[in-house]
Amino acid sequence: MHNILICDDEKDIVSALKIYLSGEEYNIFTAENGREAVKIVENNDIHLVLMDIMMPDMDGIAATARIRENYNIPIILLTAKSQDTDKILGLNIGADDYITKPFNPMEVVARVKSQLRRYKSLGGMEKMPDHIVADGIDLDDVGKTLTVDGESVNLTPTEFAILRLLMNNPGRVFSSKEIYAEVSGTNALNGEGAVAVHIRHLREKIEITPSEPRHIKVVWGQGYKFERRSK
Repeated sequence: MHNILICDDEKDIVSALKIYLSGEEYNIFTAENGREAVKIVENNDIHLVLMDIMMPDMDGIAATARIRENYNIPIILLTAKSQDTDKILGLNIGADDYITKPFNPMEVVARVKSQLRRYKSLGGMEKMPDHIVADGIDLDDVGKTLTVDGESVNLTPTEFAILRLLMNNPGRVFSSKEIYAEVSGTNALNGEGAVAVHIRHLREKIEITPSEPRHIKVVWGQGYKFERRSK
């Protein structure tokens, strides 16, 4: 059984999400602020976090950053429409996705399922090689690890899934919408913006000069592709 942490200072939201997710046979943990959430993650085997942004005593952004220091579990932010800047910041520090309030609880359930599938096995995607190597970039899908020129690089589950998709299809252009659908299993309206942030974060981790990427390239008006420089 998967352990899900819901962190939100609005008790009605926590109660509603708990009802829907418990119906999916998940074991639910709850927290009212980021500080509590970090402690729960440190002391329990949590598999996914639903994290509100605006909370007292450590907000969701700070809590996400703290969790990412030691854990690679999926984190989905719960945000208000007015928090666009915080959404981008959250994605930049390692959140995998975000859902805007007010939301349909069934959408949350669908996103949770998709993130857990990818976290465990990148499910929902076509069968791909277990090991992909290109120009010093070594992606091991069995161990869920990445090294660049021999040095270990830590990726979030979403970043890993995007890089795996692109590396397994060198030269093929994927639109932001296609990437989001492939790695999340959903077609959320906010997906394209999230992909752009994840791509930027990936470039910062694997490219020598992120502003002039050699591998993860944009094809303007069409999408992104992975380009091999050697066979």
